Amino acid sequence: MGDPGAAGATDDDVFVTHRRLLFGTAYRMLGSVADTEDVLQDAWIKWAAVDRSTVGNPRAYLVRIVTNLCLTRLTSARARRETYVGPWLPEPLLTGLGAGLGTGLGNEPDAAEEVETAESVSLALLVVLESLSPLERAVFVLREAFGFSYAEIADATDRAEATVRQTGHRARSHVQARRPRYDTDDGARREITEKFLAACTGGDLNAMLELLAPDVTAWSDGGGKVTAARRPLYGPDHVARWFLGVLAKPGLEAVRGEAAGINGQSGVLFTVDGYPVGALALEAVDGRIQELRFQVNPDKLAGLTRRSA
Repeated sequence: MGDPGAAGATDDDVFVTHRRLLFGTAYRMLGSVADTEDVLQDAWIKWAAVDRSTVGNPRAYLVRIVTNLCLTRLTSARARRETYVGPWLPEPLLTGLGAGLGTGLGNEPDAAEEVETAESVSLALLVVLESLSPLERAVFVLREAFGFSYAEIADATDRAEATVRQTGHRARSHVQARRPRYDTDDGARREITEKFLAACTGGDLNAMLELLAPDVTAWSDGGGKVTAARRPLYGPDHVARWFLGVLAKPGLEAVRGEAAGINGQSGVLFTVDGYPVGALALEAVDGRIQELRFQVNPDKLAGLTRRSA
């Protein structure tokens, strides 16, 4: 794949040119805005120390640095998540409704590319990617989200091309088997999100029950820092009453909810005085909400104010 970095460009110029690609790669691999920013900082330090005359393709070189930094972090992250309090959910990102992180190609995606890009950063997919090994996740992200060849991925991960190809096939099969299919019409998803928000803020239990699928599941991630369900919630009545109960708690009168793009899809951002206190992503099937992922861990909401896509 070609490199847009011009000869004679400064270290800053080259890094900034590819930062969108590097951020998208690291975020998809780590599911954490904070870890992604740390990786990019480490990558910049490594890049600044490199003899540029030895680098034939800065873009590929930077992706290799970021990929290997992510592989190291993924190994340690697995151990940390074994002791995590309650369900673990990725850190959300604010995105345009129906739009996702960039492809790193320097141009705006067309409508079809927007759908593919949005899906590749959805919280539902990031949760599925958590079940992959670090190498499987790296290969899947580089291949499926950014279109790198197996030869390029082999070079980035210091693996044989045959090994990378086999790993890629295994990862893709794993993801396809575990990723449910949801409604993809942005207008319909936005409408159901707005109806759910209105029902929540209005305390309308019956309206909520009409919007939820019979086998709806909800996850909430408080990380032990704030009140959240320690286990997944199942069924319309349980899910609806839990959400209404949370919003009715004393001291939460100042919470405001508004429709927002969460990881490339319609969602709800909850704020107090403009500061995010919760991010809700919804997935629908046949016009009814099938899954809800509610991020309320304050450590995982900082990226909503620090950065948007």
